[in-house]
Amino acid sequence: MLNLLYDFIPVILFFVTFKLYGIYVATTVGIVATALQVITTRIFKKRFDKQQIITFVVFLFFGGMTLYFHNPIFVKWKPTIVFWIFGLVLLGGSFIGKKNLVQRMMEKVVQGKAEVPRVAWKTLNIAWISFFALMGAINIYVAYSFSTDTWVNFKLYGILILVLLFSFLQGMYLARYIEESS
Repeated sequence: MLNLLYDFIPVILFFVTFKLYGIYVATTVGIVATALQVITTRIFKKRFDKQQIITFVVFLFFGGMTLYFHNPIFVKWKPTIVFWIFGLVLLGGSFIGKKNLVQRMMEKVVQGKAEVPRVAWKTLNIAWISFFALMGAINIYVAYSFSTDTWVNFKLYGILILVLLFSFLQGMYLARYIEESS
């Protein structure tokens, strides 16, 4: 949970800055905050977080285009591109090795507590791929169908709520295996 909140710090700073100063200052703050997050993680955890690197590179590129062309549509594409990259990485990871990426990431969490069958890991992987694809599509829909203010609100509240809800549902799905093995 703390990790999720840590990951949302640049989003929160983007949101607050947007409300006070507008999309262009918020874009600059978002890029800087994401860069600082990457650096902070490197310093304290002695490693780079691949998700943060992807987010930073996409933010730098699309945020930079927003600032250069003075057009907010580019930064509005950033969440979609990040979601779709994550989905594609999970999809590609399905074909590499015996375990998909969701299983590799989550196995440590349930290790010793549950016997999760391979088909369940495959189902979770497909669910995350679908979730990321859908989130990217929803973001683009909101970006093109509503005002920038509405999109920024969705970016903070909507995405956060949907990620938390989906994570909760994933936990509920895994819980049945924890109960069975106890």
